Amino acid sequence: MSETKDARAERLKAALRENLRRRKAQGRGRAETGPSPGAGESEPSETDSRGPDSDKTGL
Repeated sequence: MSETKDARAERLKAALRENLRRRKAQGRGRAETGPSPGAGESEPSETDSRGPDSDKTGL
């Protein structure tokens, strides 16, 4: 049973290393290109005056 655990642990370590490499590469790519357009803009909130709940005069 310890052989199974060892093999599983090795596969996990290899997958984590690959994931870390990929994330570092993506981070370097983002740093080189700068922030994406609209990255600082937020979505309109639900309480936006254009929303369906904003008009409460008909209550």
